[in-house]
Amino acid sequence: MSATSTPGGTSPASLEGPPDRRRWYVLGVVGLAQLMIVLDITVMNIALPSAQRALSFSNADRQWVITAYALAFGSLLLFGGRLGDLFGRKVTFLTGLAGFAVASAVGGASVSFVMLIVARACQGAFGALLAPAALSVLTTTFSDARERGRAFGVYGAIAGGGGLIGLLLGGVLTQYLSWRWCLYVNLLFAAAAAVGASMLLSPARPSGGRTRLDVLGVLLVSGSMFCFVYGLANAATHSWHAVSAWGFLVAGGVLLIAFGAWQVRAPSPLLPPRVVLDRNRGGAFLTILVVGAAMFGLFLFLTYYLQTILGFSPVTTGVAFLPAILMLILFGQVSNIVLMPRIGPRPLVAVGLVVAAAGMAWLTRIGIHSSYASVVLGPLLVTGAGLGTTVPAAINTGTFGMAASDAGVASATINVGQQLGGSTGTALLNTIATSAAAAYAASHVTSAIAASPAARGALQQAAAVHGYTIAFWWTAAIFLGGAIIGGFLFRSGPLARQAQAPADLAAAAR
Repeated sequence: MSATSTPGGTSPASLEGPPDRRRWYVLGVVGLAQLMIVLDITVMNIALPSAQRALSFSNADRQWVITAYALAFGSLLLFGGRLGDLFGRKVTFLTGLAGFAVASAVGGASVSFVMLIVARACQGAFGALLAPAALSVLTTTFSDARERGRAFGVYGAIAGGGGLIGLLLGGVLTQYLSWRWCLYVNLLFAAAAAVGASMLLSPARPSGGRTRLDVLGVLLVSGSMFCFVYGLANAATHSWHAVSAWGFLVAGGVLLIAFGAWQVRAPSPLLPPRVVLDRNRGGAFLTILVVGAAMFGLFLFLTYYLQTILGFSPVTTGVAFLPAILMLILFGQVSNIVLMPRIGPRPLVAVGLVVAAAGMAWLTRIGIHSSYASVVLGPLLVTGAGLGTTVPAAINTGTFGMAASDAGVASATINVGQQLGGSTGTALLNTIATSAAAAYAASHVTSAIAASPAARGALQQAAAVHGYTIAFWWTAAIFLGGAIIGGFLFRSGPLARQAQAPADLAAAAR
C-alpha cells in the first residue's frame, strides 16, 4: 500500500485515506515564501543606486548590501534545515516568515548604512530558517508521483525564475515608489504566507524523535560556508590574488573537509552521509550548484547589456526577461508531469543543460547596435526552456525518497548548492568578463581613439560587449559541464521509491 499525503507531512499506509484537498493550497503558501526568498536576492540590485544616494554610503561599501544577506543565508542553511527536522516544520516556517518580515521592515526604515546592513544580515539568517522548511513541507506533502511532478514543476519554476522576477519587481518599485519598497514588499508576501501556513500546516511533532543537535557540525559547516561566500565575494570585487579571497577559500575548504570527517563519526550528524552519498541526490545537488553559477551569466551580464548598451530602463529590463520565465514555467510543468515519471531525471537534466548551453552560445551574437528581437529574445526562449527542463527535475530528485527526519537538511542542501553556485558564478564570471573587456580595450586603443571622447566611448562599449560575450561562452561551458556530470551521476530510468524502514514510517506518522 502506498503512503498518502497530508499538509506538512506524509502518512503511513495505516493512515491511508482520501488525499487532503488542502495540499494545493499548501503549494501556494510554500511557493509564495520561496518567491519572497529568491527574489530578495536580486530585487535589491536594482534599488542599490537609490539606496546609496539616500544613505550616503560609498561604492566600496555598496557590495555589503548584497554580501551581508548572502553570508548569513549561505552560512546558516544546513543549521536551519536541521532545526526544522528537530522542532517541526510549521514552527520553523512561521518563525522564519516572522523574522524575515521584521528584518525587511527594519531595512526599509533604515536611516544609516549600518542599520541597513544589519537588517540584510538578519534577513539572510531568517531566510536560512525559512527556505529549507518551505521545501521540506513540499517534500512531505506530495508523495504521489504525478502530483509531486506538478508541485515541483511550480516550485522549480519559482526557484529558477524568482531572481528574474526580482529584477522586474525591483525596477517597478524603485521607479514608481521608492527603493525602500523593495524591502517593505516582503511584508505583504510574509503576511499572506503566514496566514496560509497557520491555517493549513499541521503542528506535527519533530520527526524521528531526535533531540540532539550536532553543535560541532553546525560550527564547522557554518564556518566553512561563511568562508566560501566571503572569499568568493572578495574575489568578485577585488582579485583572486587577494588574501581576503584565496585565504578564506582555503579556510573554507579545510573546514569543509573537517566537517565531512566529523559527520562520519558524529553520533547525531547534522548532515547524515546517506543524504548526499546517493547517486541521484548527489547529482541533483551538483546540478543545482552548476545552474546557480551559470544563471548569473544569463541575467547579471544580460542586465548590464540591456541597460548600458541598449539603453533599457529598469522596468523594461525586467519585462525583457519575461519570455525566459514563461518558458521556464511551461517546460518545468511538462518535464515534471509528463516526462519525469516515464524516463527519470537523467535525460531531462542532461538534455536541458545542453539546450541551455545552446541558448547561451546563441546569445554571444550580441553587438553594440543589435536589437532585442534579433539577438536576445530567441536565446532567452531557448535558455528558459532548458532551465525549465532541468531545475524542477533536479529539485524533485534531490528530495525524493527522503525519510521525514531528513527532509529539512536535504532541502537545505539544495539551497546551499544554489547559494554557493550563485556566489561562485558571480566571482568567476565577473572576473572573466572584466579581464576580457580590459584586454580588448588595451589591444584596440590608438592615438586617434584616445584623443576623441566619442571614439573612447565607443571603444568602452565595444570592450564591455566583448566581455559579456566571453562570459556567455563560459556560461555555456558551465552548462555543458553540468550536462556531463548529470549524465554520469544520475541513474537511468524513473525514480524508484526507496522502501522506508519501520522507524521512518513511524517518523512520518508524526
